[in-house]
Amino acid sequence: MAKDFEKILNPDNDKGVQGQYRTWFLDYASYVILERAVPAVEDGLKPVQRRILHAMKEMDDGRFNKVANIIGQSMQYHPHGDASIGDALVNMGQKDLLIDTQGNWGDVRTGDDAAAARYIEARLSKFALDVAFNAKTTEWQLSYDGRKEEPVTLPMKFPLLLAQGAEGIAVGLSTKILPHNFIELCEASIKYLKGRKFELVPDFLTGGQMDASNYNEGKRGGKIRVRAVIEELDKKTLVIRNVPYGVTTTSLMESIVKANDQGKLKIKKVTDATAKDVEILIELAQGISPDITIDALYAFTDCEISISPNACVIIDQRPHFVTVYDLLRVSTDNTRNLLQKELQIKLSELEDKWHYTSLEKIFFEEKIYKELEKNHETWDKVIAAIDKAFAPFAKKLKRAIVKEDILRLTEKPVRRIYKLDINELNEQIKAIDADIQKVKYDLEHLTEFTIAYFEGLVKKYGKGRERKTEIKLFDTITAKQVAIANTKLYINRGEGFIGTGLKKDELLCECSDLDDIIAFTKRGVMKVVRVADKTFIGKDILHAAVFQKNDERTTYNMIYVDGETQISYAKRFNVTGVTRDKEYDLTKGSDKSKVLYFSANPNGEAETVKVLLSPNTNARIKEFDFSFETIDIKGRSSMGNQVSKHALRSVKFKEKGRPTLAGRKLWFDEVYGRLNVDGKGRYVGSFEGDERILVMYAGGYYELTDTEITQRFEADKVLLIEKFDPEKIISAVYLDNEKQQYNVKRFRIETTSLHNHFYFVKEGAGNVVEAATSQKAPVLLVQTGRGQQVRKAKFKIDRLVDVMGWKAVGAKLMDFNKTVAMEWEQPAADSNGAPELFE
Repeated sequence: MAKDFEKILNPDNDKGVQGQYRTWFLDYASYVILERAVPAVEDGLKPVQRRILHAMKEMDDGRFNKVANIIGQSMQYHPHGDASIGDALVNMGQKDLLIDTQGNWGDVRTGDDAAAARYIEARLSKFALDVAFNAKTTEWQLSYDGRKEEPVTLPMKFPLLLAQGAEGIAVGLSTKILPHNFIELCEASIKYLKGRKFELVPDFLTGGQMDASNYNEGKRGGKIRVRAVIEELDKKTLVIRNVPYGVTTTSLMESIVKANDQGKLKIKKVTDATAKDVEILIELAQGISPDITIDALYAFTDCEISISPNACVIIDQRPHFVTVYDLLRVSTDNTRNLLQKELQIKLSELEDKWHYTSLEKIFFEEKIYKELEKNHETWDKVIAAIDKAFAPFAKKLKRAIVKEDILRLTEKPVRRIYKLDINELNEQIKAIDADIQKVKYDLEHLTEFTIAYFEGLVKKYGKGRERKTEIKLFDTITAKQVAIANTKLYINRGEGFIGTGLKKDELLCECSDLDDIIAFTKRGVMKVVRVADKTFIGKDILHAAVFQKNDERTTYNMIYVDGETQISYAKRFNVTGVTRDKEYDLTKGSDKSKVLYFSANPNGEAETVKVLLSPNTNARIKEFDFSFETIDIKGRSSMGNQVSKHALRSVKFKEKGRPTLAGRKLWFDEVYGRLNVDGKGRYVGSFEGDERILVMYAGGYYELTDTEITQRFEADKVLLIEKFDPEKIISAVYLDNEKQQYNVKRFRIETTSLHNHFYFVKEGAGNVVEAATSQKAPVLLVQTGRGQQVRKAKFKIDRLVDVMGWKAVGAKLMDFNKTVAMEWEQPAADSNGAPELFE
């Protein structure tokens, strides 16, 4: 008994338990990778997909078949159940490429499932029949039960894997190949065949926007960002027009509700109005900015997702990690090879046809058929006699005559041969010769033939397959900048605590749970901490506020007494970056130092304070004013300037100071459509206080807006963005589409309300602004025509039209011209570098 048990467990015995486990897992893993989860590079299909298509080809009669019948037919080849076949078939049908569908096949946008297999129907598309099947070039193998033959791979003459995409998880291995655009794949194949560079980025049937700057050719480690398109329906309502790839309307709405419940954004209601097109309505809470809400939706919900590609395919029975560029090259080369095989087969068939037609002509024209009427002893002698009769004409043929050729001729009914019949055979031979020459030419120019093949695919099947996903660069949305103030922060100044849980203490502010808090104590210690339930800062907190990293405008004014020398110092400093939870001593370092005066100033204001000395000092002047404007802004670790060597009694605020910093400079990033302070893009101006920005759009409207950098603008529609000056005169040229003419007008901005669109051109479909400027004496440069027909002209706008109201139609400038190009002449700079304006 013990020996038997030992024999079973003996690892050296391959039939034992351990011996079997040694190979079983590897066999299973290999099977899952090769036969279930990962597509083959030759045709871009997983085995179940290939078997479905093969079964559908066997059933194909041009009409739709019940999906249940297709599943049953496929089960002759597929060793697994009907569920996996049905799921794979529905998945292929939803991609709208290889399979024509009829009935309710579900919706990838909403997540709705397809109807039961007995209710829906399918058939192979004309595209699939054209590119995926050719029995003459297909390699066959026995099915799993040995009863039938199935294709090893389909002869796919198209980069299907890149068009459909693929996703699968095997044992310790996964693949994720994103779908690409049909037309772009064909064009990339053409460029590759021509030896030119090509680019490929994904395209999704769900539409949306995509930033593929980090796509990394689809390799592991790459990433793309996909966004839903969110529009501002009005100041209180946003509308989502599509969903990111892999996200459904249901999961998107759930993510929005979850973010709202967590306080990361504030909305009143979210409604799904999706029918033919996606439409999710979001009603905003009172006083919430639409721009900030859009950013928050991208930052905290599934309105923006990241997708990491991982192109893994089966090549020579092994998984390989490749790029989408590699896949396109392999597929294009495979297509060229398949086309070559088809041409070679066609050439062989044409040559056989030419040979037999030529034999037939000689057979009748030279009356060789009369050998059948002679009295030969046996049938073999008849065949031999016919063969001998053909001997004088052997040079007219391209290959030797075999017995099968003669037998085929004798099977034709022998009737009276007219001259007309011989002429018809001559025409057939002539046509076959032409076909042979054409095929030989195509074989000699195989690359050009393949290029023409891909061009034919675009022409035949490209309509309606234009790119659906917009390619653009996304700006990086910082969660802290768009997080809604969703919690209340309290402070206990004496004990030195701040936190959201101190509800019995003083309310400090409302903030986001993503914020950092900066705090200063009477001891002269500064600390930055995260928002938490309760955090100790230090006793006697003087000031605490939400901390903005890299804030170079907020200036802290402080007077402190050094604990060792009793000398008082004043300092001004910024805090742009710190290590969280670290204590920073802002004094000379003595534990007995203390702060007598502290203020935080958003624009570097420098106030004046009244300094009172201790009555016990021997100083002659015991009271004097001190202005912070007299000292420079330095680093937080600086000692500061001496205020007095005598002991101080107190320091009190006396007079508000003016800002000591220059205006806030803003730029407009024309890529992302954002304002910034980093010098990126077009300079807008320097702003102080409540100064405004003027934005003019190609659609014929303008708006006044504030300097909040969280705003979003449609960069491609912005014609003019600058600091608003109500005295400036705006010059604009626009197309009056109804009258087919360009109008020009000059006007001042007379409105004052913010964030409202005001139309300054004549209302009408197709009316668009061609050029707008606030130059004092603008000169418009106009060019019409092309090539040798180019005409150029200059218009001094201030001399053409007077200043009119902003609602005026304007005066005619010129007739409409399809080839017109307009731009403003840039004013010359004078010797001091300032623009020289026309008078």
